[in-house]
Amino acid sequence: MSVPTSMRVGPFTPTILPKKRYILFYIFLIWITFLPIILQFWFYWQLTWDWARPIHFYIYLPLLAFAWYVEMVLFSLVFAKVCLLLVNAIHKPREGNFLRDRSDKDYLYWTIRNTIKRWPVWLAHKFPFPFLDNLCFKMFGVKTKFTNSLFEGWVDTEFLEFGDNVVVGQASHVQSSVIVGNFLIIRKTIIEDNVRIGTHSVVMPGTHIGKNAVLGSWSLTTVGQELEDGWVYHGTPARKYKENKFFEDDLEDKIEFRVGSEERLDEMYRKYYRKHQEEYREYKEKKEKEEEKFTEKLSKKLKPNKYENKSSTEEQE
Repeated sequence: MSVPTSMRVGPFTPTILPKKRYILFYIFLIWITFLPIILQFWFYWQLTWDWARPIHFYIYLPLLAFAWYVEMVLFSLVFAKVCLLLVNAIHKPREGNFLRDRSDKDYLYWTIRNTIKRWPVWLAHKFPFPFLDNLCFKMFGVKTKFTNSLFEGWVDTEFLEFGDNVVVGQASHVQSSVIVGNFLIIRKTIIEDNVRIGTHSVVMPGTHIGKNAVLGSWSLTTVGQELEDGWVYHGTPARKYKENKFFEDDLEDKIEFRVGSEERLDEMYRKYYRKHQEEYREYKEKKEKEEEKFTEKLSKKLKPNKYENKSSTEEQE
């Protein structure tokens, strides 16, 4: 599925650079990526340019520019992959909790890997079709399939595993690494088949989302949280809300769904939308009542005893 470039975010890499000299990786990849494209352009100019009839040069230029952009992304991915293999041979990536300090090798090489990936990831984002983002994921070791829709959220580029038919909502974050205070946490994140992640949600490192599960909009998982199969989770942190019945067998018969007129489909949509809103309102009211009871109990416990106050004042006198 193709979406406007301005609405797509796709893969992402953190922008942390503990040492300025690491920017050399970035500059080297840009230079080596442009080099073969410049050579191709020079050969094309030599073959087609004619001062008397320059029309041939301009006719084929837009099509070749499109092809050159794809080539540039492919070249950047290949060169970045080679650099990553060399860096990983020196220090292999691993999971764990690490100190956010230049003396910590895991933190240091994590930033180097992200610096290497930034250029090809940026190039793939600017392309109007999402298949280059898929190549980014696969080249950098993310296990995913072309049936997944990961291009409207920020998705990390290592220690990630996706099942089939996964949808990540717009502006959501799927992370395998996060910085908390002075610590870097790296954990493998697993998202299984038929998972839906709502808009503006955050999946923290180490999260395991089971099959047919849903993470509601504006929700947050905790590090290493397990989301059970077939459940809808919502909130900050994410908690069980209700069972997800949208992947049950014979669902069409259960909800009496039949393809018909637009009025019928609109009526069904409004019916189930109202039902969902009522369930959510009841859930919200229940939570508010529980919070009120909790605050009442807490205020009673913290309320000072007048007899104790009286005796304490008498002692002071």
